[in-house]
Amino acid sequence: MTDADRAVESDVRQTLGRDRPGDGVLGEEFGGSTTFTGRQWIVDPIDGTKNFVRGVPVWASLIALLEDGVPSVGVVSAPALQRRWWAARGRGAFASVDGARPHRLSVSSVAELHSASLSFSSLSGWARLGLRERFIGLTDTVWRVRAYGDFLSYCLVAEGAVDIAAEPQVSVWDLAALDIVVREAGGRLTSLDGVAGPHGGSAVATNGLLHDEVLTRLNAG
Repeated sequence: MTDADRAVESDVRQTLGRDRPGDGVLGEEFGGSTTFTGRQWIVDPIDGTKNFVRGVPVWASLIALLEDGVPSVGVVSAPALQRRWWAARGRGAFASVDGARPHRLSVSSVAELHSASLSFSSLSGWARLGLRERFIGLTDTVWRVRAYGDFLSYCLVAEGAVDIAAEPQVSVWDLAALDIVVREAGGRLTSLDGVAGPHGGSAVATNGLLHDEVLTRLNAG
Protein backbone atom coordinates (compact mmCIF):
# COMPACT_ATOMS: atom_id res chain seq x y z
CA MET A 1 0.00 0.00 0.00
CA THR A 2 1.23 3.50 -0.83
CA ASP A 3 -0.02 7.03 -0.19
CA ALA A 4 -1.04 7.09 -3.85
CA ASP A 5 -3.25 3.99 -3.42
CA ARG A 6 -5.05 5.58 -0.50
CA ALA A 7 -5.40 8.94 -2.22
CA VAL A 8 -6.88 7.44 -5.39
CA GLU A 9 -9.37 5.28 -3.53
CA SER A 10 -10.34 8.19 -1.28
CA ASP A 11 -11.07 10.37 -4.32
CA VAL A 12 -13.13 7.63 -5.97
CA ARG A 13 -15.12 7.06 -2.79
CA GLN A 14 -15.82 10.78 -2.42
CA THR A 15 -17.07 10.99 -6.01
CA LEU A 16 -19.29 7.93 -5.62
CA GLY A 17 -20.59 9.16 -2.28
CA ARG A 18 -21.61 12.44 -3.91
CA ASP A 19 -23.04 11.07 -7.17
CA ARG A 20 -24.27 7.60 -6.10
CA PRO A 21 -24.99 7.92 -2.37
CA GLY A 22 -27.20 4.83 -2.28
CA ASP A 23 -24.57 2.47 -3.69
CA GLY A 24 -22.16 0.38 -1.67
CA VAL A 25 -18.38 0.57 -2.11
CA LEU A 26 -15.70 -2.08 -1.58
CA GLY A 27 -12.07 -1.07 -2.06
CA GLU A 28 -8.69 -2.67 -1.60
CA GLU A 29 -7.36 0.02 0.74
CA PHE A 30 -10.35 0.98 2.89
CA GLY A 31 -12.25 -2.29 2.84
CA GLY A 32 -15.93 -3.07 2.93
CA SER A 33 -17.86 -6.30 2.48
CA THR A 34 -18.93 -7.91 -0.77
CA THR A 35 -22.68 -7.88 -1.18
CA PHE A 36 -24.64 -10.00 -3.61
CA THR A 37 -27.74 -7.81 -3.56
CA GLY A 38 -28.14 -4.34 -4.98
CA ARG A 39 -25.45 -2.08 -6.43
CA GLN A 40 -21.85 -2.05 -5.25
CA TRP A 41 -18.73 -0.42 -6.67
CA ILE A 42 -15.47 -2.36 -6.50
CA VAL A 43 -12.28 -0.28 -6.52
CA ASP A 44 -8.64 -1.25 -6.94
CA PRO A 45 -6.97 2.17 -6.88
CA ILE A 46 -3.62 0.96 -8.26
CA ASP A 47 -3.43 -2.56 -9.62
CA GLY A 48 0.29 -3.21 -9.95
CA THR A 49 1.47 -1.18 -6.97
CA LYS A 50 4.95 -2.74 -7.04
CA ASN A 51 5.31 -1.70 -10.67
CA PHE A 52 4.13 1.81 -9.79
CA VAL A 53 6.69 2.11 -7.00
CA ARG A 54 9.55 0.85 -9.18
CA GLY A 55 8.67 3.05 -12.14
CA VAL A 56 7.38 0.25 -14.36
CA PRO A 57 4.47 1.71 -16.37
CA VAL A 58 2.24 -1.39 -16.10
CA TRP A 59 -0.26 -0.28 -13.46
CA ALA A 60 -3.88 0.81 -13.61
CA SER A 61 -6.95 1.90 -11.68
CA LEU A 62 -9.77 -0.64 -11.81
CA ILE A 63 -13.38 0.32 -11.08
CA ALA A 64 -16.42 -1.92 -11.52
CA LEU A 65 -20.12 -1.76 -10.73
CA LEU A 66 -21.63 -4.99 -9.45
CA GLU A 67 -25.39 -5.49 -9.54
CA ASP A 68 -26.49 -8.38 -7.35
CA GLY A 69 -22.88 -9.55 -7.28
CA VAL A 70 -22.39 -9.60 -11.06
CA PRO A 71 -20.18 -7.01 -12.83
CA SER A 72 -22.26 -4.81 -15.11
CA VAL A 73 -19.75 -2.03 -15.82
CA GLY A 74 -15.97 -2.06 -15.72
CA VAL A 75 -13.24 0.50 -16.43
CA VAL A 76 -9.48 -0.09 -16.51
CA SER A 77 -7.39 3.09 -16.78
CA ALA A 78 -3.62 2.82 -17.34
CA PRO A 79 -2.39 6.42 -17.62
CA ALA A 80 1.31 5.55 -17.88
CA LEU A 81 0.47 3.42 -20.93
CA GLN A 82 -2.01 6.04 -22.19
CA ARG A 83 -4.60 3.29 -22.54
CA ARG A 84 -8.08 2.64 -21.22
CA TRP A 85 -10.39 -0.36 -21.51
CA TRP A 86 -14.07 -0.47 -20.56
CA ALA A 87 -17.21 -2.54 -20.94
CA ALA A 88 -20.89 -2.56 -20.04
CA ARG A 89 -23.20 -5.54 -19.90
CA GLY A 90 -24.69 -6.24 -23.31
CA ARG A 91 -22.91 -3.29 -24.93
CA GLY A 92 -19.49 -4.74 -25.75
CA ALA A 93 -15.94 -3.99 -24.66
CA PHE A 94 -13.80 -1.15 -25.97
CA ALA A 95 -10.35 0.37 -25.70
CA SER A 96 -8.74 3.69 -26.49
CA VAL A 97 -5.04 4.47 -26.92
CA ASP A 98 -3.75 7.97 -26.21
CA GLY A 99 -7.26 9.42 -26.43
CA ALA A 100 -7.85 8.12 -29.94
CA ARG A 101 -11.21 6.95 -31.24
CA PRO A 102 -12.34 3.88 -29.26
CA HIS A 103 -12.22 0.49 -30.94
CA ARG A 104 -14.31 -2.54 -30.09
CA LEU A 105 -12.55 -5.53 -28.58
CA SER A 106 -12.83 -9.15 -29.62
CA VAL A 107 -10.99 -12.19 -28.33
CA SER A 108 -8.92 -14.40 -30.60
CA SER A 109 -10.11 -17.45 -32.53
CA VAL A 110 -7.15 -19.65 -31.54
CA ALA A 111 -8.57 -23.09 -30.83
CA GLU A 112 -5.49 -25.23 -30.11
CA LEU A 113 -3.19 -24.93 -27.10
CA HIS A 114 -0.08 -25.45 -29.20
CA SER A 115 -0.98 -22.25 -31.07
CA ALA A 116 -1.93 -20.23 -27.98
CA SER A 117 -0.20 -17.35 -26.19
CA LEU A 118 -0.30 -17.34 -22.37
CA SER A 119 0.39 -14.52 -19.91
CA PHE A 120 0.81 -14.70 -16.14
CA SER A 121 2.17 -12.65 -13.22
CA SER A 122 4.55 -14.90 -11.27
CA LEU A 123 5.32 -18.53 -10.40
CA SER A 124 5.40 -18.08 -6.62
CA GLY A 125 1.63 -18.24 -6.15
CA TRP A 126 1.39 -21.47 -8.11
CA ALA A 127 4.14 -22.95 -5.94
CA ARG A 128 2.38 -21.93 -2.71
CA LEU A 129 -0.72 -23.84 -3.79
CA GLY A 130 1.24 -26.87 -4.93
CA LEU A 131 0.29 -26.20 -8.55
CA ARG A 132 3.64 -25.09 -9.94
CA GLU A 133 4.30 -28.28 -11.93
CA ARG A 134 0.82 -28.26 -13.44
CA PHE A 135 1.24 -24.65 -14.48
CA ILE A 136 4.69 -25.32 -15.93
CA GLY A 137 3.16 -28.22 -17.83
CA LEU A 138 0.64 -25.82 -19.35
CA THR A 139 3.37 -23.35 -20.32
CA ASP A 140 5.29 -26.19 -21.99
CA THR A 141 2.22 -26.98 -24.09
CA VAL A 142 1.37 -23.54 -25.46
CA TRP A 143 3.10 -21.72 -28.29
CA ARG A 144 4.26 -18.63 -26.40
CA VAL A 145 4.56 -17.52 -22.77
CA ARG A 146 5.01 -13.98 -21.46
CA ALA A 147 4.59 -12.41 -18.01
CA TYR A 148 2.75 -9.21 -18.91
CA GLY A 149 1.23 -9.44 -15.45
CA ASP A 150 -1.61 -8.01 -13.41
CA PHE A 151 -4.49 -6.33 -15.29
CA LEU A 152 -2.63 -6.24 -18.60
CA SER A 153 -2.78 -10.01 -19.12
CA TYR A 154 -6.58 -9.93 -19.05
CA CYS A 155 -6.91 -6.83 -21.20
CA LEU A 156 -4.69 -8.47 -23.82
CA VAL A 157 -6.98 -11.51 -23.77
CA ALA A 158 -9.91 -9.17 -24.46
CA GLU A 159 -7.94 -7.56 -27.30
CA GLY A 160 -7.19 -10.94 -28.88
CA ALA A 161 -3.43 -10.41 -28.49
CA VAL A 162 -3.16 -13.10 -25.80
CA ASP A 163 -5.28 -16.24 -25.58
CA ILE A 164 -4.89 -17.30 -21.92
CA ALA A 165 -4.30 -15.46 -18.63
CA ALA A 166 -4.14 -17.21 -15.28
CA GLU A 167 -3.47 -16.37 -11.63
CA PRO A 168 -3.82 -18.73 -8.65
CA GLN A 169 -4.60 -16.12 -5.98
CA VAL A 170 -6.59 -12.93 -6.56
CA SER A 171 -9.19 -10.78 -4.82
CA VAL A 172 -12.50 -9.51 -6.14
CA TRP A 173 -11.08 -6.00 -6.67
CA ASP A 174 -8.38 -7.49 -8.90
CA LEU A 175 -10.96 -9.07 -11.19
CA ALA A 176 -14.32 -7.29 -11.13
CA ALA A 177 -13.56 -4.76 -13.88
CA LEU A 178 -11.52 -7.26 -15.89
CA ASP A 179 -14.27 -9.89 -15.74
CA ILE A 180 -16.77 -7.86 -17.72
CA VAL A 181 -14.16 -6.56 -20.17
CA VAL A 182 -13.16 -10.13 -21.01
CA ARG A 183 -16.75 -11.40 -21.20
CA GLU A 184 -18.02 -8.54 -23.34
CA ALA A 185 -15.11 -9.13 -25.73
CA GLY A 186 -16.39 -12.69 -26.18
CA GLY A 187 -14.09 -14.43 -23.71
CA ARG A 188 -14.58 -16.38 -20.54
CA LEU A 189 -13.29 -15.79 -17.00
CA THR A 190 -13.65 -18.27 -14.15
CA SER A 191 -11.86 -19.47 -11.06
CA LEU A 192 -9.61 -22.53 -11.24
CA ASP A 193 -12.69 -24.46 -10.10
CA GLY A 194 -14.58 -23.26 -13.15
CA VAL A 195 -16.91 -20.89 -11.29
CA ALA A 196 -17.75 -17.87 -13.42
CA GLY A 197 -17.17 -14.35 -12.14
CA PRO A 198 -14.66 -12.51 -9.95
CA HIS A 199 -15.43 -14.08 -6.57
CA GLY A 200 -13.56 -17.40 -6.73
CA GLY A 201 -10.16 -16.33 -5.39
CA SER A 202 -8.29 -17.42 -8.53
CA ALA A 203 -8.61 -16.64 -12.22
CA VAL A 204 -8.40 -18.20 -15.65
CA ALA A 205 -9.34 -16.01 -18.60
CA THR A 206 -9.37 -17.28 -22.16
CA ASN A 207 -10.94 -16.68 -25.53
CA GLY A 208 -13.50 -19.31 -24.51
CA LEU A 209 -12.39 -21.89 -27.05
CA LEU A 210 -9.44 -22.97 -24.90
CA HIS A 211 -11.05 -22.65 -21.50
CA ASP A 212 -12.11 -26.18 -20.67
CA GLU A 213 -8.79 -27.68 -21.72
CA VAL A 214 -6.85 -25.11 -19.69
CA LEU A 215 -8.92 -25.89 -16.59
CA THR A 216 -8.48 -29.61 -17.13
CA ARG A 217 -4.70 -29.29 -17.31
CA LEU A 218 -4.46 -27.04 -14.27
CA ASN A 219 -6.69 -29.33 -12.21
CA ALA A 220 -5.28 -32.67 -13.37
CA GLY A 221 -3.73 -34.52 -10.47
